[in-house]
Amino acid sequence: MTPQASGRRERKKAATRTALADAASRLFLERGYDGVTVAEVADEADMAVATLFAHFPAGKEALIFDDGIERRETLAAAITERPAGTSALDALEAYLARRGAFDESPSPEGQQRRDLIISTPALRAHARSLWMGCESILTELLAQESGRDPQDVSLRLLARYVLELPDLIGADHNSRKSLETAFDHLRRGWPDL
Repeated sequence: MTPQASGRRERKKAATRTALADAASRLFLERGYDGVTVAEVADEADMAVATLFAHFPAGKEALIFDDGIERRETLAAAITERPAGTSALDALEAYLARRGAFDESPSPEGQQRRDLIISTPALRAHARSLWMGCESILTELLAQESGRDPQDVSLRLLARYVLELPDLIGADHNSRKSLETAFDHLRRGWPDL
């Protein structure tokens, strides 16, 4: 296969994923997540249900979220590419403050998506599973930062605490203030990070 054909194939896959995700988003925002079937999403995107599952094998919840790769990459970059003099915990707090439930200036569509996710148990559970999928990489990065063994239970605890915050306090009335409070407590427990 030529590089050109491979590039075209990847562009077509990306366009199909985007069309399906956009159709799902429109329908979910109009009728609520539970009011829409996978078949209706496929129909709205003018595609077969089999095509939807080929591109989103994790099912209906995955239509709202990325596959987790971007999340893991940006989480890692928040630590590895942080400004000099910034602690790992400060970098993690700043990273979370720009995302989803903690973003103080979301676009109107971003606010609708956030409200949909927060109010839909299946979507909240899927979001939490995506965050938990970052636990190993975050623990490893914290180990590198602290010079400790990645099996150190305190580092695994810290990674888990950080990754639980979106689900734990993301729906709070003032989620940004709750985020600040949470990180104040984490800094007391892990002052070297």
